[in-house]
Amino acid sequence: MDDWRRGAVLVCGASSQIGHFLLPELLRAGAGVMALSRRARAPVAGVTWLLGELPRPPAAADDAWSVCSFAPLGVLARWIDAGSAPALTRVVATSSMSAESKRGSPVAAEREVSRRLRDGEAALQRACERRGIAWTVLRPTLIYGAARDRSLTPLARRASRWRVFGLPAGSGLRQPVHAADIATAVVRALDGAAAGRIIPIGGGERLTAAEMFARVRGSLPRHTLGLPLPAPLIRVGAGLLPLLRGPLLRLRQDLVADNGELERLLDVHPRRFRPDRGCWGL
Repeated sequence: MDDWRRGAVLVCGASSQIGHFLLPELLRAGAGVMALSRRARAPVAGVTWLLGELPRPPAAADDAWSVCSFAPLGVLARWIDAGSAPALTRVVATSSMSAESKRGSPVAAEREVSRRLRDGEAALQRACERRGIAWTVLRPTLIYGAARDRSLTPLARRASRWRVFGLPAGSGLRQPVHAADIATAVVRALDGAAAGRIIPIGGGERLTAAEMFARVRGSLPRHTLGLPLPAPLIRVGAGLLPLLRGPLLRLRQDLVADNGELERLLDVHPRRFRPDRGCWGL
């Protein structure tokens, strides 16, 4: 495949937690970067900001040779299907391991999330193959590291503010993955070694949900009171709080990824889960 560095790379979702780490990686690789955002952003040397969103970005997006996208997959597929970016040769996009882990959820809304993710993956594959575009989809586990996630960061910030940290019992395995490691995988995938594949990506360590929460607590800059939440209490909560039923029941479920293809094809070896206060913006 041609060297993707010779043409412009369009980053959709450049202000996301993965985009935060990806832009510097692309610049270090010598790429010309166009970054798509719905809001005006501060200038970054070497980055051309485009104001807009898929599936109707500014006309300048049509100059892209490659796309790195953290936008909804179905929207990206519609843009590609419309014949946009005629020189486009490769696409690397992210989905989520929720495509599988929530497939059998007892919560209908979560099963719908799983279905939309899998439908989006299939739509992107069809759109790219119709145009002869090399595609790779990465399925991350729980993402952390840029203080922009909606799971561990809000938990850490609330605990730091209230000085109380709930410690739910959870025997299910977790594999948090740092956003910077996903950004590295995105850049490596642009070379085409994982073209035509959906690649899981998890962190470099599997630990129980209970241990994961304990490490988040240990990374906080101030002391917090640990409040154990035993399994019977969690089961009661799952029955009484419909909005939390899925997350509470999954505390006993393994949510992990097989990094075999990631390591073999992309030579990416994610870090162990050793968070610090900076991961939560504290």
